[in-house]
Amino acid sequence: MSKPWFLYMIECVDGSIYTGIAVDVAARYAAHCAGSGARYTRSHAPRRLLGYEVHPDRSSASKAEYRIKLLSASEKRLYAASLMQATVQTDD
Repeated sequence: MSKPWFLYMIECVDGSIYTGIAVDVAARYAAHCAGSGARYTRSHAPRRLLGYEVHPDRSSASKAEYRIKLLSASEKRLYAASLMQATVQTDD
């Protein structure tokens, strides 16, 4: 049985939203905050983790990530509101 994968969404300090996938959301978010995550979050610092959703495998998570990245900014915010609440928060 494979580990579940997670789709997660991060709000950046400039108001943009980053979407990614990982097997450990907390560790991946910490990497983004430390500047060792994705290239995008190195130049758009993370403000907070908006939420995440569980997928049974990497393929499913990747397909969901692709669909979300096609959404407009307002549609991404609506989708993020429907995600499971994130437990990792930054200092605001």
